Amino acid sequence: MNLNLFESPREMQRIDMPDADVAYLSDFNGGEPKAELLQHFLRETPWRAEKITVWGNTYDQPRLIAWYGEPEMRYDYSGVAMEPLPWTAPLLYLKQKADALAATTFNSVLLNYYRDHRDSMGLHSDSEPELGPQPVIASFSLGEMRTLIFKHRTRRDLATVRIPLESGSWLIMKGDTQTNWKHGINKLSRPCGPRVNLTFRTILQQTPR
Repeated sequence: MNLNLFESPREMQRIDMPDADVAYLSDFNGGEPKAELLQHFLRETPWRAEKITVWGNTYDQPRLIAWYGEPEMRYDYSGVAMEPLPWTAPLLYLKQKADALAATTFNSVLLNYYRDHRDSMGLHSDSEPELGPQPVIASFSLGEMRTLIFKHRTRRDLATVRIPLESGSWLIMKGDTQTNWKHGINKLSRPCGPRVNLTFRTILQQTPR
């Protein structure tokens, strides 16, 4: 798969993945004040260290997180319950871009802080009931490039898809992507710098309190 050929640096490229709708936009010409945005989020975000529960076992989550959005947009996943922080100006700026790229209106965003090569995200699908049956998710990356891996949930004949997420890049997931594929980010064997990832989402219904 070649992710380096674009007719325009602002044109989304569809990723060839059966049973999915995934598109990628690199930021070869800069565009966003990436270094400034990264430092802003590292410095100003009230990062949380959480524990997650998977298959009845509880672990320290291997990254830090923060949740922002419209009032009452609570989000629960893997035993973690989060109440939203109010939108900030930089987040609203990026939300406008996410809305335009994904042709939807997001009402929340999950921030992930990968501190170094030891932080990761296990294979999972964003399939919580609050997100609906075909969630649209827009992912924006800042800082160190990390590779997002996709594995089909049922088809063993399909190879793993690997997408290097450059600083300033956008990834849009739509349709049946979450139903048919899992995605994650592995630890690295070499040291690396920090990465902040923003995943814009739309909460459709609330989990009972």
